[in-house]
Amino acid sequence: MINLNLHAKDANTYDAIVIGSGISGGWAAKELCEKGLKVLMLERGRQFEHIKDYTNATKAPWEVQHRGMLTTKQDKEHPYLIRDRPFDEFNESYWLKDVESPYVEKKRFDWVRPDIVGGKSIMWGRGSLRLSEMDFEANAKEGIGIDWPIRYKDIAPWYDHVEAFAGISGQAEGLPHLPDGIFQPPMEMNCLEKAVKARIEAAYPARRVTMYRMANLTKAIGDRSACNYRNRCARGCPFGAYFSTQSSTLPAAVKTGNLTLRPDSIVNSLIYDESKGKVTGVRVIDKHTKEMTEYYARIFFVNASAMGSTFILLNSTSNRFPQGLGNDNGILGHYLMDHHFHAGASGTSDEFEDKYYFGQRPAGLYIPRFRNIGKDKRSYLRGFGYSCYSGRGDWARGIAELGIGAAYKEYLSEPGPWQLGLMGFGECLPYYDNMVSLDHSMKDAWGQPVLQFNCDFRENEMQMRKDMDQDAVEMLEAAGLKNVRPFRRNSYPGMAIHEMGTARMGNDPATSILNKWNQVHSAKNVFVTDGACMTSSACQNPSLTYMALTARAADYAVKALKRMEL
Repeated sequence: MINLNLHAKDANTYDAIVIGSGISGGWAAKELCEKGLKVLMLERGRQFEHIKDYTNATKAPWEVQHRGMLTTKQDKEHPYLIRDRPFDEFNESYWLKDVESPYVEKKRFDWVRPDIVGGKSIMWGRGSLRLSEMDFEANAKEGIGIDWPIRYKDIAPWYDHVEAFAGISGQAEGLPHLPDGIFQPPMEMNCLEKAVKARIEAAYPARRVTMYRMANLTKAIGDRSACNYRNRCARGCPFGAYFSTQSSTLPAAVKTGNLTLRPDSIVNSLIYDESKGKVTGVRVIDKHTKEMTEYYARIFFVNASAMGSTFILLNSTSNRFPQGLGNDNGILGHYLMDHHFHAGASGTSDEFEDKYYFGQRPAGLYIPRFRNIGKDKRSYLRGFGYSCYSGRGDWARGIAELGIGAAYKEYLSEPGPWQLGLMGFGECLPYYDNMVSLDHSMKDAWGQPVLQFNCDFRENEMQMRKDMDQDAVEMLEAAGLKNVRPFRRNSYPGMAIHEMGTARMGNDPATSILNKWNQVHSAKNVFVTDGACMTSSACQNPSLTYMALTARAADYAVKALKRMEL
């Protein structure tokens, strides 16, 4: 470690340090900077500038070397990442190389890790759904895990706050278990979707089919334009038409003049000062030189992603915290959750053959949870919602055909039959022995220990998955679709990229890591507001909740600083 003299320490001192620049880290920086704090944002990924670095955003498949496919070398460098969907030639350079930062799997866990400023805010799916009162009180009512220290009324104003700034398109539905928000106009359903909606809601009056609430603009906000219906979001949007750190929170933070951004900075650990009874700094490894430097502040927001933040806390050991910062009760790293999915059904329609649709809409339909609500009681706890995708078959349907000649080419140049599918996203209960821990027997490229995953889905989730495909079949058949087929493919923790828990919120320091303000119970100037803080997972996309919790915690932190409490 570099020994810093007093002058260097002064130069490396800020009001606040934010670790991570993704969805929650970007919000932390924006809110703290706008409230007048001098903020250092530390990001392990490389610098990544809005518009300039979206190098493949507007390219067609034939304009990149391998038509979107990955090389053998790229596959070998990313043995975990190649398992699933987000990784292709168009955004290959956005991701951390698994070989440089490996992890250990007692049980399979698909850990998706970017390596750029902005993190997963560049590639996220953009689904933006609120949690409800039912979600916040479920643990207490059912005797599962521990009670959340907050309720919907505590976070509702902050949902309003982040939705108005981010820009969420969607339709108000008046459902207590999926609260409405501050919405831009929803994207329009196509003709088949309108018919399916009407038929499902007629057959099942307690169910609702709506447009997915998405962080894609349908009306411009400032210099961010409305969505262009290109559906190339995972490459970065040069129009700023969806919410990301680069298009939204980072420009707002920079505008204040209070932000210092330091990319290529791997946070190794937090420095706890026993004489002061609080964290005073962070140890940072330069990605390229591997030199370590210390930075200091009064408050710290740990937003390195759920697993990244838990790694930092576990690795922040001291005489006071031999098991990791804030880990007096030994539960840091436990209660890991993710949504399970890849179960549902699909079918075809011979209707509307004379109809097509405009562009490539980056949003589908959503069917909110309807199981274990009201009088409906199942053999399992909690429930699931459906994402819906639809469209007309393209030339790829000819791959399995045997054909040749002009007639065959003409056939493939016309739209194929309408297709529509439903895929469920289900809640995972918090289990103590679903966990991550440090493995010191293996080191990453910077000499740090790695995370070891031991997590799987249990009987409650397996029972739920049976309904996820069976209910989908019944609804599609009721909607008049043909050739309806269920699917129930493997779904491993991490694969949904909604990892949550491991540093959960709670009222009791004996059973939780964070309090109701997202402060570490035993180190009050440290806040964790990313997925690590979640006490239960619900079945909704969680990112909007991270945004709201972050804005709420930042507001509290600044007020506490002014009161000289931190």
